[in-house]
Amino acid sequence: MAAAGLCGLVAVLETHRGRDRAVRTLCYGCQLAGGALAAPQASPSGLPKGLLAVSAHLSACRTALRLFDDFAALSYSYSYGLGPKEEDAVVRGLSVLCNLANQLYYPCEHIAWAADVGIVRGSSQKWWTVSTGLWAFSLLLGILRSLRIMFLLRRKLKQRKCPSSPESRKETRAQVKAEALSILADMADLSNAIHWLPPGFLWAGRFPPWLVGLLGMVSSLIGIYQAHGGGNSGAV
Repeated sequence: MAAAGLCGLVAVLETHRGRDRAVRTLCYGCQLAGGALAAPQASPSGLPKGLLAVSAHLSACRTALRLFDDFAALSYSYSYGLGPKEEDAVVRGLSVLCNLANQLYYPCEHIAWAADVGIVRGSSQKWWTVSTGLWAFSLLLGILRSLRIMFLLRRKLKQRKCPSSPESRKETRAQVKAEALSILADMADLSNAIHWLPPGFLWAGRFPPWLVGLLGMVSSLIGIYQAHGGGNSGAV
């Protein structure tokens, strides 16, 4: 049992997505712990400062690794195209817009990163703002898409248009659960995305580190759960 678990963990960490999920969870976990241990209204020091520093380094690590994500996103966007014709038109439209936002997000973040390290001349702040705004827009579209899919699935269940076998109904309920979890994860990430936008927009800049870490942990743990069979989103 232990050997099988270890082999499974190694297999996950050997993949890019699996390692990114692990680093993301650790990043937000350190931010949550560091923010919670830090004294209120005081500059962090000692262990809390160290945990927050680890979180910042892990976040920078993920940013650097995303330099190679453009082609994967492009491949997915190309394969999806305008979506399958049998899929709901609203879901297709939201998915296409979401893919477009994701595709634009990466080059904006790359430019911001390049400006930070001195490869590109000029301020990086505007590019970070644009990339964060695109991420927030993508998350909002994802929430709307999941809400639409949930509405269609629940309507099928009520109208009994789906197959009446218990197994089919169980699968449909599992899809509803998966979409609900996706909404929760996206809302947590959207809350953080707005926090990282320039001050003055909604609650931008108002979250303490522990709250950013908590929201990130919620999203990360849901992502891990869904990636390992906890739920599968289905298009309608």
